[in-house]
Amino acid sequence: MTVIITGGAGFIGSNAVARFLALGHRVAVLDNLSRSGAEENLAWLRERGLVDFARLDVRDAAAVHGFVSQHRDATLLLHLASQVAVTRAIEDPREDFETNVGGTVNVLEAVRAAWPDASQAPLIVYSSTNKVYGSLPETVTSETARRFVAANGWRGVGEEHELRPETPHAVSKASAEAYLRAYAYSYGIPTVTFRQSCIYGPRQLGAEEQGWVAWLALCAARRQAVRLYGDGRQVRDLLHVDDLVEAFIAAWKRRESLRGDAFNLGGGPGLTLSLRELIDDLERRTGRPVTTETHPWRVGDQKIYVSCIDKAERALDWRPRIGLEPGLEDLWCWVRSRV
Repeated sequence: MTVIITGGAGFIGSNAVARFLALGHRVAVLDNLSRSGAEENLAWLRERGLVDFARLDVRDAAAVHGFVSQHRDATLLLHLASQVAVTRAIEDPREDFETNVGGTVNVLEAVRAAWPDASQAPLIVYSSTNKVYGSLPETVTSETARRFVAANGWRGVGEEHELRPETPHAVSKASAEAYLRAYAYSYGIPTVTFRQSCIYGPRQLGAEEQGWVAWLALCAARRQAVRLYGDGRQVRDLLHVDDLVEAFIAAWKRRESLRGDAFNLGGGPGLTLSLRELIDDLERRTGRPVTTETHPWRVGDQKIYVSCIDKAERALDWRPRIGLEPGLEDLWCWVRSRV
């Protein structure tokens, strides 16, 4: 098949491109290469056979339309291009809106124009975020020295939970989700949204504002101090990028039954980690202390976010396969190769 991937030179995108190329599929990538490491990822992908690449911005409607219309044989479109950092969205909400909302509408309109018969249109998979649920203060019921704790037996946040976006970034992501649903119901275009928790793995050039697992690993490898915003007991469920790509494939296989659905995708209750626990793990791997600096909490931060992945397990026949120890070792080996 042919797969179109916007943001294909990013962390998730480059892993998805490599996987589809390895499966023998044709892949067409659109990326503006603005993210740190994108050009390096693009060179890596070209070594693996990527030939169809266009340096374009999803905010350019005409360019997106032209690119998509060249690939009318596509059966899957991964829309991964976005503004990803909460902090940057707070600094420049207009750029965040134009990229995440405007860019998504541009992709949807390009598909609507290229496939007048919506039954022939590719499945559009949109990469959203757990931040659409808000800060979720009610999830914390107790705490230990290393993490915040939820109630016994809690299976995480489900898709039925109210959307309560509290930052410009969360609002733009929730708005883009709404457009995906609207195009599914109004035009019949198959769409699905993945509300992703903490995705990690090789090729993640983490930064302080986004991609915290890789960022902390890079800091530990460089002997660089880690700035903790809050007290470091924040808990997330972690999902290795290879498992996320398998979810993309699972959705494509079930595209006939997906129309505007949303799924929470993360490691679930069995694959959780706090920032302090990750630092403990990195100290074990490096054999030396990781220096930390404590700073005030950031707007919209969640003390606990864990995905309930029951719906994805049922509807997609998907579940995480990679545990924390092998997954973190995979990331650590890649980090060490760069430092």
